[in-house]
Amino acid sequence: MREAMASAEVGDDVYGEDPTVNRLQERVAELLSKPCALFFPSGTMANQACLHVQTQPGDVVIGARDCHILRYESGAASALSGVQIKTLGEEGSFEADEVRHAVHPRDAHLAHTSLLAVENTHNAAGGRVFPPDVLRSVCEAAREIGLSLHLDGARLFNAAIACGRPAAELAAPFDTVSVCLSKGLGAPVGSVVATSRDLLPALHRARKRFGGGMRQAGMLAAAGIHALDHHVARLAEDHANARRLAEGLEKLGFPLEHPPETNIFMFHVREAARFHEALRKHAVWINPLEPGRFRAVTHLDVSAQDVEDALERIAGIGLL
Repeated sequence: MREAMASAEVGDDVYGEDPTVNRLQERVAELLSKPCALFFPSGTMANQACLHVQTQPGDVVIGARDCHILRYESGAASALSGVQIKTLGEEGSFEADEVRHAVHPRDAHLAHTSLLAVENTHNAAGGRVFPPDVLRSVCEAAREIGLSLHLDGARLFNAAIACGRPAAELAAPFDTVSVCLSKGLGAPVGSVVATSRDLLPALHRARKRFGGGMRQAGMLAAAGIHALDHHVARLAEDHANARRLAEGLEKLGFPLEHPPETNIFMFHVREAARFHEALRKHAVWINPLEPGRFRAVTHLDVSAQDVEDALERIAGIGLL
């Protein structure tokens, strides 16, 4: 990947003249069966630009409970676009009827509901996959109501690998789809939004407004192309490593919230502060998401042997 970055052909992406960025955008659009795509410096900027161009200040956006756009993006939806986020469901997903009931009636007293945002996989729920058949019915219900649709697909390829469906199929109902290159795909930076040609100019303006215009960005785009060429199918290895880590932790007495579906899972610890301190001393990098609730993540820099080493170190720490 670093060799690809070093040898990348570059140009001025603000003017659309960086050939490597253009290739990356075309590649993602093709993978997701969308007319076009736009490269962003980060997933947060990508998500927030998508919200920005599909809402008006004062609108309500519907999302899953603990969705990333609400929980982990520094209040950007309200600060940058003046929108509110209404959450529903449990463990990263929800049903079509929940969407229907969440939409405000057309009434001057009530905020207008304009957008449904789905996160797949859902980070804070432990890398849960939105069940594809449920997702289809949810999106159909949203369309019937007249909502626009955004997919926060930071880990969309993980979802596709886990459920055995093409990423394009999971992305098909949505007006905007953000995919992250710097999660399991291993690039150092960047996300891409796949969308329609009608929305592209507004997204380009939003990216500029949010500070995302880049010049010779081809070096970054080259990393993303390499990731898409080499690191998608191997996500299955991360899922297998997560399952092995979860099984080992459970045998050591740590309760799991649920078995891993992808490369993330949650487990619980009684003496959380002491356990976290001990992990650091033993060079095991697992973060608490909430008091007593830890999030374990596997990725291409975590090998099967690393998992065994981590379990051995955690066994030495014990339950405290």
